[in-house]
Amino acid sequence: DIQKAKAAGFHTCQGLLMNTKKVLGQIKGLSEAKVDKLIEGATKMLPSAGWSTASEYERLRTREVVRITSGSAAVDELLGGGFETRSITEMFGEYRTGKTQICHTLCVTTQMPVELRGGAGKVAYLDTEGSFV
Repeated sequence: DIQKAKAAGFHTCQGLLMNTKKVLGQIKGLSEAKVDKLIEGATKMLPSAGWSTASEYERLRTREVVRITSGSAAVDELLGGGFETRSITEMFGEYRTGKTQICHTLCVTTQMPVELRGGAGKVAYLDTEGSFV
């Protein structure tokens, strides 16, 4: 059965789990019962893989997200408590409006302890404009 799955292009457990039973049922020589056995075995090998709902993912993500202070109570309030970790925040605006200043402040607050509304993390600052002199 594993050889049949490999011949059909499914080489990993994750590859099996990321496809529907309908797709896997189209593999020549695999019955529905054999597909169920393959999925069961792959699930045992990778218990964290597979499908989850958006609600489940949000619940898991919420436990891991830390909000880092911007250094300004007003900005933190606009952001719902600060900058979120595990996400990308895009800033744009006119020249000399404080974008670089916020980034420099975040470099500091990201390294502060969580108790002080920091991220207790590390920072790599990439200055593509040469403005950090």
